[in-house]
Amino acid sequence: MKDEIAVVEGEVLENLPNTLFRVKLNQAEKVIICYLSGKMRKNYIKILPGDKVRIEITPYDVNRGRIVFRI
Repeated sequence: MKDEIAVVEGEVLENLPNTLFRVKLNQAEKVIICYLSGKMRKNYIKILPGDKVRIEITPYDVNRGRIVFRI
């Protein structure tokens, strides 16, 4: 199950309500909606537009992702 998760990098374009973010992927000219992982919420990591982030995407829904690291 864990092997199917794709880890990609992107840039945050804008903040949305409920800790959602619009992120542009580096490899593809694609914009997806991402949410913060639990550890980032727990440790109060702030994400601002322009930040580079690492995202996990599952094959079930490629238009949504989870932000797991701020670069």
